[in-house]
Amino acid sequence: MRETADFDAFYASTSRRVLGQVFMMTGSRAEAEDAVAEAYARAWQQWDKVSGHAAPEAWVRTTAYRISVSTWRKATNRLLAHRRHGQADNVPGLTPDHVALVDALHRIPADQRRVIVLHYYVGMSIDEISQEAGSPVNTVKTRLARARKALASRVSEFADESTSTSGMEARSNA
Repeated sequence: MRETADFDAFYASTSRRVLGQVFMMTGSRAEAEDAVAEAYARAWQQWDKVSGHAAPEAWVRTTAYRISVSTWRKATNRLLAHRRHGQADNVPGLTPDHVALVDALHRIPADQRRVIVLHYYVGMSIDEISQEAGSPVNTVKTRLARARKALASRVSEFADESTSTSGMEARSNA
């Protein structure tokens, strides 16, 4: 219990100061908060070692700074890798239709949204969706029909199918 009290006192007396210092070093409050939180978590895990250090606060500050530098390096390397490999040629831009579709999908219940995406955009059959979702086939069919009906007023792609059952049957047997 003494160990916990010692760490709590250390944290209470140093955390704000260390956060301010790391913020000044990184220039980002959010990045500093993340790094400092991780550094204190590591200090707690190694408190026997850290508490015996000549300057525990310096240990935490150094650890937090190294964490933030590591995060920055990872982000920089990821950006460089994206630039090096270029943008894929087949990535479509955001068209008004795409934005409308995403908006319409967010307006229907999650279970309906899931079956629509799996069926139309992943290309799964009703049976495959049933298996993945852990729902009976008829439940999947019902959710798909309701989703089509809900989307019909917002997305022209589904307007034709909601009025005809042949479109549903053709897709559900896929």
